Amino acid sequence: MMKCIIVDDNKMSREMVKQLVDQVDFLELKGECENPIEAFNYLKKEDIDLVFLDVEMPGMTGIELMKNLEKRPITILITSKQDYAVEAFELNVADYIIKPVTLSRFMVAIDRAKQLFEGRNPKVDVRGKEKDYIFVRSNSLLTKVKIKDIIYVQALGDYVNIFTNDTRLTVHITLKGMEEKLPSDKFYRLHRSYLTALQHIDNIEEGTAYIGKHPLPIGEQYKKELLKKINLI
Repeated sequence: MMKCIIVDDNKMSREMVKQLVDQVDFLELKGECENPIEAFNYLKKEDIDLVFLDVEMPGMTGIELMKNLEKRPITILITSKQDYAVEAFELNVADYIIKPVTLSRFMVAIDRAKQLFEGRNPKVDVRGKEKDYIFVRSNSLLTKVKIKDIIYVQALGDYVNIFTNDTRLTVHITLKGMEEKLPSDKFYRLHRSYLTALQHIDNIEEGTAYIGKHPLPIGEQYKKELLKKINLI
């Protein structure tokens, strides 16, 4: 189930989107906001998966709202103008719909949002007490990745690159989200942009950890805990 809200200063537009949302079984409408400030405050307190967002609103645009959010939900922009499309997609919106919204166009956007949602929340299968593998969605393909094969993970905004010995997968999930999915006794956050498997660290020199031939920076705040993790003697 995807929890969603509608943000639009026009009551009729909110009602139109609400009627569309009601027709989708896996969407749960949690609220409506009349302006970006109300939405900003709501999103700071509530865990929302998807936002239907108008662009042109009094006081702050929908684009500005997105830029001010530390944690951005999946977003579908619904607007009467195309002027903001380039800027919107630079912020990795799921889709950009021009009003009036038809059911068929709405369902295309929802399908894209659902794919991103499933990519942010990869299914983890638990065998015994050990998390053995994850499935991640990359380029519309569900790929099984054995946790023992993950060498390191690199942050790319709301995406990450997952590196194994023979592949790189780009997935719509934050580095923090990946950190929560992987066993903490086997993976460690070296830097605000890197998470690595401890078993794959070959050498540490100054502020750098070497994963094979790949040098990864070690953030100052992570050094002390890292030395504990690797059983330094």
